[in-house]
Amino acid sequence: MELNELRNKLDIIDDQIATLYGERMKIVEQVCDAKKQSGKAVNDPEREKKILLRVADKVDEDKQVYLKRVFESIFETSKALQTINAEYRSEVSDKINGALLKGELKFPAKAKVACQGVMGAYSGIAAERLFELADITYFKNFDGVFQAVEKGFCKYGVLPIENSSAGSVNQVYDLMKAHKFYIVRSIRLPISHNLVVNKDAKKEDITEILSHEQALSQCKGYLEGFKNAKITACANTAVASKMVADSGRKDIAAISSRECAELYGLKLLETNVQDSDNNYTRFILIAKDMEFYAGANKISIMTTLPQNAPGSLNKLLSKFANAGINLTKLESRPIVGSSFEFMFYFDFNCDIKEKAVQNLLCELDNSTEQFTFLGAYGEII
Repeated sequence: MELNELRNKLDIIDDQIATLYGERMKIVEQVCDAKKQSGKAVNDPEREKKILLRVADKVDEDKQVYLKRVFESIFETSKALQTINAEYRSEVSDKINGALLKGELKFPAKAKVACQGVMGAYSGIAAERLFELADITYFKNFDGVFQAVEKGFCKYGVLPIENSSAGSVNQVYDLMKAHKFYIVRSIRLPISHNLVVNKDAKKEDITEILSHEQALSQCKGYLEGFKNAKITACANTAVASKMVADSGRKDIAAISSRECAELYGLKLLETNVQDSDNNYTRFILIAKDMEFYAGANKISIMTTLPQNAPGSLNKLLSKFANAGINLTKLESRPIVGSSFEFMFYFDFNCDIKEKAVQNLLCELDNSTEQFTFLGAYGEII
């Protein structure tokens, strides 16, 4: 047969498949109503397995695997349609609905904020940009920020969550999960690192460079030029600058912001020393209570896979695709103490008020071993 003749035959079959699919989805809607009345869950893995085993005999053995994938896609789109109209409920949904009853809150102009480091730290700069009037208290480490919010000493905390070059700050994710706090706003802060020194210090005299480990990572290529200098990680870039200033020495330097140099009376020896010109850090604003402020169009979650089996990640991603949700971040890391299990971080753009979005979150909460709703919030760019 000619190619065009073969394609015409395929077109006829495709039209038939489309018609049958439409009829199937109409019945799926009726199934959804029946499940609502009976209280049965949308997901029914046992029935799906029976269908796959039955239809596999309809094709040659060498095509059964491909047919399985086709029907798995049909199952996912069918469940997506049911999810839109289903009445899901979970611990997460109860908290979300409770927060939504407060309505969209107006973001405050003034607040008590906890930040890690000392004055001049990037987290403090982020806090000043988030609020018109930020009453900032600095703490030695990330845990101190969480404790301040936990005990009510500060309403909010500002923490780095991700850098465009160095990746996610896993310690912050772990603390978010442990304390069950929520992200209520975020900001992308352009990061420009500088080599700062005491007055009259020269580049050739430097024997040690101090900074935060993330900043050191972002300037790795630049630091390779200091063959004989010791590279020392500090709690914060501002802490590093203060240590240099307090020492009075001319043989040590810090990598930090221009604001730190001005604050501690240091000289900018070299500017913009980060390896990438497109270097930014996302800072999150955390709160103890779930709150949705006007403009919240971003959601962050942490989750494990519904089941540790081949194709489980693809099935999870299809849930977002079928719901028309745009993923802006997908990252994974091994779970400590587990055997090849991973925690996945998702960021996606959508409205928390949409029922389909809430149902998807509930489905993940009910079907995965570990699920953490991190918040719905707006991001300042």
